[in-house]
Amino acid sequence: MLKIEIIAGSLKNITPAVKCLFFGLILLLAFSFTIKKHPYYVSVVDIKYDVKQKALQVSARLFTNDLEDALRKTNKKTIDLLNPKTRSEVDSALCHYIKERFQISLNSKAQTLNYIGYEKEEESIWVYLEIRKTAVPKKMNINTALLYDFLPQQINIIHAEINGVKKSSKVTNPDRKIEFSF
Repeated sequence: MLKIEIIAGSLKNITPAVKCLFFGLILLLAFSFTIKKHPYYVSVVDIKYDVKQKALQVSARLFTNDLEDALRKTNKKTIDLLNPKTRSEVDSALCHYIKERFQISLNSKAQTLNYIGYEKEEESIWVYLEIRKTAVPKKMNINTALLYDFLPQQINIIHAEINGVKKSSKVTNPDRKIEFSF
């Protein structure tokens, strides 16, 4: 009982500012456990030109939960990327979703993206695409709206490497266009 009286007596000496700070920290901790979200909505797209294959290889990394939400909303049904019932159904939905929201023009000519596939990595999905039989690009125009339709805070970071020259840019929703010259 004596220990409680000592603690209670020492609490009387705490200033109101410290009490407010302590109360604020408790509220912050309480809300951090109840809110389900991640603070950043970022995808990364890597583009590399393979001289031997004369192909532009594209890989896009997106958060799994964000991509599943977008696929569910656009397809009006649940698509489980981590444990798919049928791989072909997931491939079809991903191919359609990506091609609708990501386009590339090389040297002012629109290109056709060929869907290769996808793989899981921790909390994200890597989607692989390719543009076959193309000359070394001197100019690349990218139009991206990946995850824009459901995440207003979405940011897409684009990295491109052509003949050892690396360039990067960021595009934030609602902006869509990036241009690289090599």
